[in-house]
This record gives sequence, C-alpha cells and structure tokens, in this order.
Amino acid sequence: MKLKVFSYNSKDTPIHKMSGLTKFICFLFLTFAVMFSFDIRAIIGIMFFSLWIFKLSEIKFSQIRLMVIYVAIFLVTNFILSYLFSPEEGVNIYGTRHELFVLFGKYSITLEQFFYQLTKTMKYASVVPLGMIFLLTTNPSEFASALSGIGISYKAAYAVSLTLRYFPDIQRDYNNISMAQQARGLDMSKKAKISHRFKNALLIIIPLILSTLERVNSISNAMDLRGFGKHKKRTWYTGKPFERLDWIAIAVSAAIFLATIALSVFVNHSRFYNPFI
Repeated sequence: MKLKVFSYNSKDTPIHKMSGLTKFICFLFLTFAVMFSFDIRAIIGIMFFSLWIFKLSEIKFSQIRLMVIYVAIFLVTNFILSYLFSPEEGVNIYGTRHELFVLFGKYSITLEQFFYQLTKTMKYASVVPLGMIFLLTTNPSEFASALSGIGISYKAAYAVSLTLRYFPDIQRDYNNISMAQQARGLDMSKKAKISHRFKNALLIIIPLILSTLERVNSISNAMDLRGFGKHKKRTWYTGKPFERLDWIAIAVSAAIFLATIALSVFVNHSRFYNPFI
C-alpha cells in the first residue's frame, strides 16, 4: 500500500492506538515545556524523547521529506537573521562576553551569542517531530469525536477534522494539475530558469486555488443538504474511550513539563541555563 505523504496513515503501533485527544494533550505539554525553557539540556532531552516516539510510530522519511526540507531552510534562515538583527543578544542575556573573532564592524562571534542561537534553534527543531507525530498518527474523525467528548462544539470539532483531511486532497490535486500542465509542455525541471519555473508554478497554484474553492463550496452545500448543525449534539462513528496507555502517556508528558518548570525555577532560577558563570 502506498503511503500518503504528510497525512494520517493507519498502522498497528502504540502511538496509533492512543486517542487523538491524548496525543493532542501530550503535544501541548511537551511543546509548552520546550517553549518555556531555554535550558538546552532539557530541550535536547525532549528532542531525543520525541525522536524515540517518532521511531516507535513507524513514520517513514518519505512522508516527511518535503517538510524536513522546509523546516531546515527555516532554521538556517532564522539563525542567520537572528544574528544579523541582534548580534549581542546572547551577551545581554548571560552577562558575560567571550569573543572568538570579529567579522566586520559591530558583528563579532561570541560564545554567548552562539550558545543562545544554538539553544533557540534546538527549541524549534525539537517541536517539529512532535507536530509530525500528532498529524501523521491521528485519525481526523477520531480526534474530532474526542474534542466533542470533552465539551467542544461538534461544529468546531468537525472543522478541525475537515482541515486535517484536506492535506492529502491538496497534495493529490497539486500532483494532478502539475502532471496535466507538464503534459501540455510546462517545464518544471531544474533545467528551466528560476523566473520561468516561478511563472510556471503560478500556472499550477491558480488552478489549485480555484479547485479548492470549488471543493469548499461543494462540501458546504452537501453539509447543508444533510442538515448539519441543526441539532446541538451528534453521535460519532469513530469515538475511542481512554485506555491505560492514554493515561500513561499523559502522565509522562505532564511529568516532563513539570520537571522542565522545576529545572528553571529551582535549579537555574531563570528560564535560561547559563554555563558561563
């Protein structure tokens, strides 16, 4: 069976068996822990934990290759821009200055700035696997039913489900439009000039937007014809109750979150870990 790229694929793993609400709660706990702390030790620990979960969920690299490329470009760009706009931020935060060498003008490389930017880059990089795990192992319909079960309006829950389901639809439409345009002689290969490739990409994106609007209109009409939203409650075909594994996962995620807070408050006495003192 061909795997869907960056969308839910049903598998028999402990991660797939957990409730979508469980994975969402764990995602929030671990994300908040990473965003709150600037202690690189805790961040690296959470990153290795998320990578272990990633491996446990049996996600193939082919599913996430494109996203990994985009994330890598973002991280490199953010690293460079952070230095250009604030080359002394690390010195201001840690209160010391260990200069390695001067580049030009006011721009010099310091250990403090490098450590600060490395920590910030690791923060972003550690969150990405968590989001991928949630998206690729969560059944949209099951997640919607879980949200509805905790009191969230089923209209909002259904909107979330439609959003998650829409990723593979966009991918399929893009591939179909791209192949149709290339069959008409549209050159999207690396041999074409960048300006031509950009222009040709617009010839794919515009039909994609139009087909998206048409699909939205069709779905809206179908939901109206079936009386969606008439009643305050509804039943769900894919509802899943909490099991022992769900409670264990939530407890572990909550423990990691509390440990990160305790590390910042009682050990570092700050959100920042300062190795220069």
